[in-house]
Amino acid sequence: AAVGGYHRPVTHHAIAYVEIPAADLERAKDFYGSAFGWEFNDYSPDYAGIRSAHGSGEMGGLAGGGRGGSDGPLVLVESDDVDASARAVTEAGGVPDGDVYAYPGGRRFTFMDPDGNRLGVFQSDHSA
Repeated sequence: AAVGGYHRPVTHHAIAYVEIPAADLERAKDFYGSAFGWEFNDYSPDYAGIRSAHGSGEMGGLAGGGRGGSDGPLVLVESDDVDASARAVTEAGGVPDGDVYAYPGGRRFTFMDPDGNRLGVFQSDHSA
């Protein structure tokens, strides 16, 4: 899968990425940069990837756009077949927020588990 511009093996249904909501993206970048030394890849005024501590790729992202922390971080699970994963989530009792949709670099969906936790599942264009 391509994450942050490099390829790595897909680990089907492994936790692979975490998005942290940020009401103010620049403030969040300043905070995490100061607190943990994190560095970022800027994709838009509303999104910055968190660079991996291992030197290549990303471990997560800061999602701006005024969402704030009310929903908490979004855990993303990687899939080698996002459509099959969406069916499996629904069959197991999860409630998708909507259909699988495209994002720059792949396709994904989000859902609520039976306890009300919101998670996402993604498939990179390079893992198809």
